[in-house]
Amino acid sequence: MAEKDYYDILGVPRTATADEIKKAYRKAARKHHPDAGGSEERFKEINEAYEVLSDDEKRKQYDEYGRYFGGNVPPGGAGAGAGWPGGFPGGAGGGYQTVDIGDIGDLFGNLFGGGGSRRSSAHRGTDLQYDLTLSFDEALKGTSTKVDVKRTETCGTCKGSGAKPGTSPSTCPACSGSGHVSQGQGVFGFSRPCPRCGGTGKIVEHPCQTCKGKGKVVRNKPLTVNVPPGVTDGGKLRFAGKGESGTGGAPAGDLYVVTHIRPHKYYSRDGADVVMELPVTITEAALGAEVTVPTPDGGKVKLKVAPGTSDGKVLRVPGKGAPKLKGKGSGDLKVRVRIAVPGKLTSEQKELLKRFESLRDEDVRAHIA
Repeated sequence: MAEKDYYDILGVPRTATADEIKKAYRKAARKHHPDAGGSEERFKEINEAYEVLSDDEKRKQYDEYGRYFGGNVPPGGAGAGAGWPGGFPGGAGGGYQTVDIGDIGDLFGNLFGGGGSRRSSAHRGTDLQYDLTLSFDEALKGTSTKVDVKRTETCGTCKGSGAKPGTSPSTCPACSGSGHVSQGQGVFGFSRPCPRCGGTGKIVEHPCQTCKGKGKVVRNKPLTVNVPPGVTDGGKLRFAGKGESGTGGAPAGDLYVVTHIRPHKYYSRDGADVVMELPVTITEAALGAEVTVPTPDGGKVKLKVAPGTSDGKVLRVPGKGAPKLKGKGSGDLKVRVRIAVPGKLTSEQKELLKRFESLRDEDVRAHIA
């Protein structure tokens, strides 16, 4: 059998203190835990090493009798596992020893979302999403509106117990109320949620008729949503603590309101800028003109169309766009010129245009000839 150097497995010197051993174990266990994609065999070795080195008596015997156990007979003729209550893992004592990860605090709490010790029933509430449709002006100026959000709440009939009024849940016989059962894997055991009670430690024999034994019900909860000015189509607003309630004292989840904006008859959005298509006649574009256009804030502004303005030219009005969600000020109003070509012409108009064309000495397609 290959030798196992427990100090080498944890990556600590033989002079390591108890705190250094525990710190090294935490780091190695996080890295090699099977739930994080690590090797199960490697994880077992790490737990085996820690089981020995974290116990003063076991560490003393390990340092005295050699670098590995696994059935070796220590000097002096003692049987394998001598001096170890019940035998050390793999020794004469047989059986397996459950690794109580919960005894060292929240080792895997942050890594696997368990929220601390394996015995903890505290779980943060689920986040919720609500789709809110707004008019263009409501998105631009902001608004306050009431919405009905479906949320899970504690059942008022059974007060969350899940049991019919006048009865109480009983202790789960499979886990004795702990909510967890141990399962053997080789020389070690691992704890998992009890399949009989789902990890609650309780059995509901007479379910509440309102919540069907779940202890919670889904209801429409009216909420007032304050929409800030300048929200965009598809944007998300976060309302902390307005999601599902947590369990075991854990905080509630968040509510995310996704905003959808109905199209405006002549405005559109480009971030904080508001875009408008401005029709001008051929004459206005050629000779220049002064036109009056409405602004998103309800006012009006006069714009000068320079002589010879081409289709697609953008005229910018600073500060007349939408409020900026992040930062101060507002975007701009961008007015894009669109030359309106007449669809119907009188005979006189046609003759005038033909005469105009004959007087031109410019070849507009010279660059592609």
